[in-house]
Amino acid sequence: MVAQVAENEESLPQLLGEFSPVDVWQRHLNTVFYGLQGDRVQEFYQTFAAADYRLGYALAADYVERARQRLSTRPGTTTDPLTIMEWGCGNGNLAACFLDRVQALDRDAVLYPRLRYVLLDASETVLDGARDNADLARHREHVQFVHAAVHDLQSYRDGSVDRIVCNELWSELPTKLLLRKAGDVMEEYIRPNLKETRLEDFPDWAGLIHLFEKADIAGLKRLPAFLEDLVWEREYRTVVAKDMPFRRLVMDFLKLFDEEVLMPVNTGAATVLKEANRLMAPDALGLSSFDAGTMDEAVLNDPDKPCYNVVGGQLSFMVNFALLEDVAKQVGGHVRVEPQKEFVGRTLGANVMSFMDVLASHPAVPRGGQWEVDRLIVQTIDAVNAGGYASPCERTIALPLAPETPDEPRRELERLLARQPGHGIADTVAYVTEDEVLSVMDQLEALGYERHGIRHALMAPPRSVDYFHFWMGPDTR
Repeated sequence: MVAQVAENEESLPQLLGEFSPVDVWQRHLNTVFYGLQGDRVQEFYQTFAAADYRLGYALAADYVERARQRLSTRPGTTTDPLTIMEWGCGNGNLAACFLDRVQALDRDAVLYPRLRYVLLDASETVLDGARDNADLARHREHVQFVHAAVHDLQSYRDGSVDRIVCNELWSELPTKLLLRKAGDVMEEYIRPNLKETRLEDFPDWAGLIHLFEKADIAGLKRLPAFLEDLVWEREYRTVVAKDMPFRRLVMDFLKLFDEEVLMPVNTGAATVLKEANRLMAPDALGLSSFDAGTMDEAVLNDPDKPCYNVVGGQLSFMVNFALLEDVAKQVGGHVRVEPQKEFVGRTLGANVMSFMDVLASHPAVPRGGQWEVDRLIVQTIDAVNAGGYASPCERTIALPLAPETPDEPRRELERLLARQPGHGIADTVAYVTEDEVLSVMDQLEALGYERHGIRHALMAPPRSVDYFHFWMGPDTR
């Protein structure tokens, strides 16, 4: 859903705040969102690391292979600790899968015993969820939990980190929206209003404004939820150039595009790259960031592109990988950008696609209601699991059914969900392999899928806006 924007000021309900740059409000919303909803994040959106194992396994296979190559050239350095950082650790599933797989692949125990895995998150609520991850508890001696933002890592010395991972972090970090107009660079400012239909829920309006302005989480938790009912006004003001991170690089980048085309400038991600470059050792295995965005200049030059979405009231931005590639090179790193599924498939030695791509290949996705879509999802999961899909991790899929689901279909879907194996598909945002899908093609065809549609989805090139793997490191692999 694109952010709601009201243009007619007379039609607006009461204000909740004043105009500020988008990135300022984004920081504030992150604090409020995670303070209120940090233990329910998966109800709003899923990531490829929330429950699935393949991204963690791919990172582990990549790490073990390259770490062993490094050992072959420096055989004497087999006792030094190896620090791995995950920035924006979520529920800890990625770390658990990574450590499980490294331990299994490291048969002669030259890597796993040396690992120190630091899980970092700016939300204490989110970090508490990772601490409670039972699968991660197996590696307790190797993990450390740090409540901090990326710009608060001064206690870690330069050149002390071997590997850094970010999964869907950059889209949530501060991002400016800029455009050129008549020789000036303009910045988008926004201010929040609350939908008029919600005003009666907050008789103490001044009290709500005070709690929201102060990000008083304890106080806000006592009030009805409202973040998803914010309406945003926008206007544009001239940028104060001296306050812009990587100012010259950003200004030169904007000149490549048409005037009055709004451009996402991921300043928070640029800070990540600068800090990662400081922290990584000279022979470090690099930073890997996975997120949704684009490298395509035609997309960036499209005035109608969606620069950000609103999820649960939180602003989530398109990642401008083309600009961040320039940033990485300026701070001194070598860069590689590739589709995320190519990294996962190449590293695991299999052709992969997302389960959501399987669903999207259906020639007639139900239009009658959400419950019919739910039925197709559950039936497809059932078919793939019955064909022998087996995750090494035991997970129970959580798929809430639409409230309007009729009684008879609801009973059918609940029965299908209840019979799914504990090692089956754990999430609709998951990777499946070509073999896993084609082996159940008969069952999928019975659900209306077409063989050529599945094959097309498997072989389809990345979309212009897609999930990418952005790697930066000191070596030139």
